[in-house]
Amino acid sequence: MQQEVDEKTKQQDIQKDRAEQREANERKAPSGKVLYRTTLQEGESELKRSTAALFWSGLAAGLSMGFSMIAEGLLNHYLPDAPWRPLVSTFGYSMGFLIVILARQQLFTENTLTPILPLLAKKDLTTLLNVFRLWGVVLGSNLIGALALALVAMHSSAFDDSVKAEFVKLGEHAMQYDFGTTLLRGIFAGWVIALMVWLLPFAESARVWVIILMTYLVGIAHFSHIIAGSIEVFSVAAVGQASWGAVFGGFVVPALLGNILGGVTLVAVLNHAQVVAGDDSL
Repeated sequence: MQQEVDEKTKQQDIQKDRAEQREANERKAPSGKVLYRTTLQEGESELKRSTAALFWSGLAAGLSMGFSMIAEGLLNHYLPDAPWRPLVSTFGYSMGFLIVILARQQLFTENTLTPILPLLAKKDLTTLLNVFRLWGVVLGSNLIGALALALVAMHSSAFDDSVKAEFVKLGEHAMQYDFGTTLLRGIFAGWVIALMVWLLPFAESARVWVIILMTYLVGIAHFSHIIAGSIEVFSVAAVGQASWGAVFGGFVVPALLGNILGGVTLVAVLNHAQVVAGDDSL
């Protein structure tokens, strides 16, 4: 009889230990390999999407990113002119990113990370060409959407002239740096956005805060983001206060190069290396 009681107690202890181990596994942070595999699968899924699907999703993202300029401009307009105003108004910069990411729209800077991992894993020409296809379609459609939003914002009655003036100020601030500085600031922007993409799969209920805080950092530091910044500088060109050549040569090109360098080199390549180094199972 005592033996049966002891056996029952032993089984209960084993079950308790297993339950505690499961709870510990659920609570612990995911390993780098888990994050890598999740992002790799996301990249493979994106590379399988048709060109038409990428275009329309990218166009939607380019339009949606306009809400970063709109929200920040409106906050600048209505908040008092005080030293702390940028600390509050920059939260508006996160609005476009929130819409794009939560709506699963295609944003170019997100795609500097995810499709690169399948390329680094496979290292073949087919995947390379597919990455270029995805980049070209998403970047082009993002910029078309950005241009359309800027033209509507500046040449319609949707916003008061005083609010439009705030949009122009944002664009002029983005264009105040030389080519090298914009390139460097673009590297930091690409780095931060790609890190955000790396963090999101297991952020769970904190996803919104991860997006807000990471993009707030980009905004408050005035890092050069190719899509959010292009909407601002397109607004300046739309009202004739800068030439289109100056906009593309002085901002779009260096910001694009910087975002690619930041997203690919500093995140995709380094994270790939730190996870797969010495591991033949990946």
